[in-house]
Amino acid sequence: MTDTTLEVWQRGPLPGIPPLLQPVAHALLQANEELLALEPADDILWERPAGVASPGFHLQYLSGVLDRVFTYARGEMLTEQQLAQLREEDVSPNPALNAAGLVKRFSDQVDQALLQLKNTDESTLTEFRGIGRKQLPSTVIGLLVHAAEHTMRHLGQLRVTVKILDAARS
Repeated sequence: MTDTTLEVWQRGPLPGIPPLLQPVAHALLQANEELLALEPADDILWERPAGVASPGFHLQYLSGVLDRVFTYARGEMLTEQQLAQLREEDVSPNPALNAAGLVKRFSDQVDQALLQLKNTDESTLTEFRGIGRKQLPSTVIGLLVHAAEHTMRHLGQLRVTVKILDAARS
């Protein structure tokens, strides 16, 4: 039985994830659990207290950046669909989106990321990976670690923004 009062990394190794990629998987699962517990409301989705990014932006960006960075880790370029999603992340408000759908999109993206981690050969972790059209230099492990830390950074920003907006409604 899993003790969910512990953070994900404290619960032990995740089956099927290579040992060197356990911290990446732990961080992504932790982010997913925290986002599911946050339950941001639709009526604050596009609010920008003090001009900071809205909860809706962060929710879109969380899944989008994870998808993009993991694409680069596979050594692939972004598709037209990924580029379109990137452009949509900066459009708000977007009445076609709701918090529950965006949270599900992120959870689905985490599932895809975990599958990719399971299929990543540890011997490839130091291989060069170019980022974007300019092919900025990175490595497989550099991209995967960045995806995890960047996800946690935006989740933290989202949590603070939601807390501020919730307090303002009370």
